[in-house]
Amino acid sequence: MKKRLQIQDNPRIFAARKMSMLQFFSKYKFFAVVLFILSAIIISIIYTILKPKRILQVYAPEMVNTELVDSTVQYVRKYHKIADFKLTNQNGKTITQEDYKDRIYVADFFFTTCQTICPIMTGHMKEIQDRLKDDQEVLLLSHSVTPKIDSVARLKKYAIEKGVDDSKWNLVTGDKKQIYDLARKSYLAAKSDGDGGPYDMVHTENFVLVDKKKRIRGFYDGTNPEEIDRLIEDIEVLKQENPSE
Repeated sequence: MKKRLQIQDNPRIFAARKMSMLQFFSKYKFFAVVLFILSAIIISIIYTILKPKRILQVYAPEMVNTELVDSTVQYVRKYHKIADFKLTNQNGKTITQEDYKDRIYVADFFFTTCQTICPIMTGHMKEIQDRLKDDQEVLLLSHSVTPKIDSVARLKKYAIEKGVDDSKWNLVTGDKKQIYDLARKSYLAAKSDGDGGPYDMVHTENFVLVDKKKRIRGFYDGTNPEEIDRLIEDIEVLKQENPSE
């Protein structure tokens, strides 16, 4: 017992042992660092594999506020798609569903004389256009809810004033009943207002995200900047989606 205490109390022996331990750790330091890096990589890969893939919801009329949905489709639970259409854009060109075939697009409803939410919505559509200007998978589509007022000439003037890129963003006018049906039976984005006629409607601030299969995948407040960021993020999620999903 006494001898053991003497050894422990001897400074030279203690220093030698300390040096030996330092040499041991120094010798294997490289391997420890490599092991740590490999462990971090493996954990990251496992987390990525196990992390659930984010998939956007597919919306049906039954899931939407009944104020925005025509009574003829209110109880549709699935297989809802945007109906075929034939409208005219700011350049006098006929625009149909074929112009949006195999594209993701953002749709909304507006009118050129609106002085309330429309300028904000149009500004945010312009922001989406600019942020995705080089993305060939994404297009924009704005429908006038006052087609008799919003002629091709008026839409063209509005498009120039607002900086619309004709190759990416169509402002469309046409038959009012068709636009009404699209708003309330397809995009689920307008309230009915029969005070001025059977096809009068009040558009909402909603931006509607449509996938390549013509299904609604999201609704966003077109007056809220944070919602625009969310929309851009969801577009990226949609682009990663398997075509069979």
